[in-house]
Amino acid sequence: MSKTLIVYATRSGQTQRIGELIAEGLRMSGSEVELKNVTEIKNPEQLNGYDAYLFGSATYHGEMMPSMKQFLFLAEQAELEGKCGGSFGSYGWSGEAPPRIYETMKNIFKMNMGGDCLRLKSADLEGGVQMAQSYGKELAQLTA
Repeated sequence: MSKTLIVYATRSGQTQRIGELIAEGLRMSGSEVELKNVTEIKNPEQLNGYDAYLFGSATYHGEMMPSMKQFLFLAEQAELEGKCGGSFGSYGWSGEAPPRIYETMKNIFKMNMGGDCLRLKSADLEGGVQMAQSYGKELAQLTA
């Protein structure tokens, strides 16, 4: 059984909700999942022991949340090269955070990234529940 860590930075709770739905999709596929707010991660060692990683942030004023930026600097010190990964997030207008996180994971951390990032205005709009769960299932296939 693969073990996945989902770390999110949220402003209104939407990104957390998306992370929870992704976790459901992973669990449906038999993965073990831990879901953590970015503020819970204090050192790179807390990222050890997982097969896959999903990092998510809301987009606010065209940027990812400052706490996610700080977390990515910390995560750069962890041994994530070759691990499976994905990114996600909520947005109001522009949605830049998930692709920026994705590109950081792929090009700087050298992770094995699945498909593309997941960007949703809300988990409860436009089929968001199914899209988030499907994203989790797709990541589970990468770790199988």
